[in-house]
This record gives sequence, C-alpha cells and structure tokens, in this order.
Amino acid sequence: MKNFKFLIVVLSILFFVHCEKQIETHLETFPLIPIANSLKETGGAFFIKSKTILYFDEQDASLKKTAIQLKNTWETHSLQTLTFNEGIPFLHSKIELVKEEFESDEAYEIKISKKVIQISSSNEAGFYRAITTLDQLLRFQNLSSNHDYLPTGVISDMPKYGYRGAMLDVARHFFTLEEVKKYIDLLALYKINNLHLHLSDDQGWRIEIKSWPKLTSYGGSTEVGGGPGGFYTQEEYKELISYAQERFITIIPEIDIPGHTNAALASYPELNCDGKSTSLYTGTEVGFSTLCVDKEVTFQFLDDVIREITEITPGPYFHLGGDESHVTKEEDYIVFINRTQDIILKYGKKVMGWDEIQSSDLKSNTVAQYWADAKNAQGAIKKNAKILMSPAQYAYLDMQYDSLSPFGLHWASYISIKKAYDWIPEKLVEGIKEENIIGIEAPLWSETISNFDELSYLAFPRLLGYAEIGWSQTNQRNWEEYENRLIEHGVLLDSLSINYYRSPNIPWKE
Repeated sequence: MKNFKFLIVVLSILFFVHCEKQIETHLETFPLIPIANSLKETGGAFFIKSKTILYFDEQDASLKKTAIQLKNTWETHSLQTLTFNEGIPFLHSKIELVKEEFESDEAYEIKISKKVIQISSSNEAGFYRAITTLDQLLRFQNLSSNHDYLPTGVISDMPKYGYRGAMLDVARHFFTLEEVKKYIDLLALYKINNLHLHLSDDQGWRIEIKSWPKLTSYGGSTEVGGGPGGFYTQEEYKELISYAQERFITIIPEIDIPGHTNAALASYPELNCDGKSTSLYTGTEVGFSTLCVDKEVTFQFLDDVIREITEITPGPYFHLGGDESHVTKEEDYIVFINRTQDIILKYGKKVMGWDEIQSSDLKSNTVAQYWADAKNAQGAIKKNAKILMSPAQYAYLDMQYDSLSPFGLHWASYISIKKAYDWIPEKLVEGIKEENIIGIEAPLWSETISNFDELSYLAFPRLLGYAEIGWSQTNQRNWEEYENRLIEHGVLLDSLSINYYRSPNIPWKE
C-alpha cells in the first residue's frame, strides 16, 4: 500500500512537470512603465493556475500585509485564487516572498521561472513596487491573448530618485475625496510616491482648521468661475492619507502664503492690515493678496493652521508655498518666510516651498521647488537646500499640449508628450546637479479644469513620462522605445476608462 501511494505521488509530480505546453516568451519586450533597471528573459512561461500557493513567513507582520496586497492584485487580474502557505510545494505553482537586503528601500527583484515566482525586497515599500510591476504584467497579459501565463525571467529594479511626485491644485477648483483617490490609484500604478496637495489659494480654502472654522465655511464656499467649492474635513483628510499610505504614497500639504491668501483674508478681517475683509475671489489672476506681516495675529493664525495640519499629517514635509507674493514687500517677505519656517520646524516637519523662498534664511533640510527662476534654485543650493525639479516649461501638467488643446494654459510653454518625456533633470540647469536634486514633481493647476475627466486629459499620458524620469536611469530612456511602450499603455488606459490625450503624432491602437 505504501509503495502504491509513493507511486501515485511520483506519477503526479511527473504529470505536473511534463504536462505544460512549451511556449516561447519575451519578458525583455514587455511594455513596463517606468522601465525596470534590468529585465532578463529566459524564454519560458509560468502558467497561471487556480492552485497557486503563496509562501511567506506568517510571523512577519509586514510580509503578511504584503501577502494580502499581492493576493488582491493576483486574484483581481488573474481571476484565479491564491492560497497562503498550504499544500505540497512541489505539486503546485508557487509564489514566494523573501526578505533580502537591497541598496534602496524601494528596490526589489522578481524571479519568474516555470513553476516559481520569487519576489524579494528589504521592506514593505519595495515589495509594493514589485507588486505594481506584477500588476502591470498581469494587466497586459489580460489585454492580450496570453492571459493564462507570465513570461519567465528576472526583473531587478530600484528608483533613480527617492521623490517622485505629482501635485494637484484642489483650491482653484475643488476635487472630491473619490476623485483624489482615483488619482492616487493611477499614481501608484506608475510608482509615483508623493502627492502634493495645494490646499489653499485666493479662490478657496480646502482643509478644515477647527480653530479658524470660517476658513472653510466661508473661504471654501466658491472656486474659479463661481462654482460651489468645497473642502475636506480633517476626518476626510485623514482618510485620504490612509488611502495613500496603503499605496505607499506620501501626502504633502501646502498652505500657500503669504500671497495666494485671499480666501483666508475674506474669511477673517483681522488678517488684513486694514482690519477689513476682502471679497471672495473667483478669477484667475495672481499676486494681488498678502497676509499682514506687521500683525502678531498673523503668526498665531499660521501656528494654529500648521499645528492642526501637521498633527494629522505623518509625512516629513510641510509646503509653505511662498510663490508670486508680488504685493508683499521684500523685507516683509523675508521676515515672513523666516518666522514660518520656525513654526514648521517646531512641529517636527521639514520645510518645502516654491523657489522664491531662497531669498530668506533657509533652514537645514529645506527643499526649494524649482518651477520658474533658475537663479532662485541656484541660490537655494548655495544655502544648502535641496531641489525638487518642477520646471514649468517641461513639467507643468496644466500646460496645453498644443494650440488646439481644449484645457490648460500656455504661459510657460506648450508641452507635447515628447517634450514632457525628453528632458533630463540633472542636465537642465547649470549648477543643479544630480546630488542637489531629491526628485521631480509634475504640478497640475486647476484654473481650466473642474472634473476628473478634464484632470485626466491634462495628466495622461504625460504623467507616465514623468514617472519614468523619476524612477528609471537616464541611460535607459529613449523616446522611440518609450513611445512603443506608451502605445500599449494607451490600451491599458482605455481599459480603465481614463480620458487621455491621444496625440495625432502617436500611432495609438484602437
């Protein structure tokens, strides 16, 4: 009887090993965006089965969290179940999660053989980026006729920059919690790890401040063009942060000061130098408003705002804006930024601001966001600040693609899909070297857009190029090769019902 059972096991193994048909595959031609550091194909196929087992150390809480994320991704796109730590390993296809030391927190390796997928990283962030890659592999197989297998080979990957961001202006036009979550899902799919929220401007204040309630009840009641506006309660903001954290995206809040403050000045008369409230503003001009540096209530106001927001923001940065303060006297501006920096540091955050802040006494670990004036960025470097690259003429998502674009502006430049991709951050401005740069960010200002379809039209597909600039090595990037991959991602975006700009210069698939 024992011999008979042994024979059955041996025959089962032999059947399992030899029953699969042989398929030639090409992992190296897979249209991943951003492109991985290294793809090495082995030409075989891992067949997707209902009895695939996921093995991991269940005593490791972080691996268990990764396993749940992987199970959700696998079952959603393969339509097959994934079981944890069960069965006889050599009788089933299996996936293994293995902790190993890597150079970067987000680095990972995926080894796909005919019977085993091994995913390795040193922590949760790296495992999540690996799952994102596997997500793309599964989605593209579903979109093709090859939905029952994955190509074999090895993917080794890590980011060029630790900061890869997008900015969304919810102040000029308000975007709902669900719309921002949808944007976060798309950012995560392309390994973007920071979402900078522009939460206040002349046209609206969008985050609840309990100690100054009229900021939202009155200051958040309108938007460009006179729409209803809106705001996030602190509970909704925390929900947004949690949603982003699950996708390893950090939320960076911005309260734009001392200019871009008309919504606050309209809400509280004491913030104005003359003690009189301004009128709510629904236009698109800039540079006409300023907080009053001579009043101590201004800094109590800022202390309350920064305290309340930082208490519910786990990320490392607080963005103080600082741009286009045209009616603030230069000496007042410097005092204002200096004092505001101290408040931010008091509440345990690092200072981030638009490049104009370089005129102040920058604190250590400050990040100046280069958007317009190269001299400002160069000056910030001389004061030991780091640079976040967001050059308006290359990286502003609200710039029109061309003169026929129905949404967007063109004061900085028309930015075609190719122009958005075909620039190198560390070679753009003399004196801004790779060691000075923490990463790149693509801002999307909302003067001309008011819903998610309009947002996605400006963001996609340019955002995919920015994701690759931030993640992939410069020597891997080539427009002609990228365009071929982008065409495939057009099909993916179509499958997600994302409204994107189908440039007539690119031969998209129907």
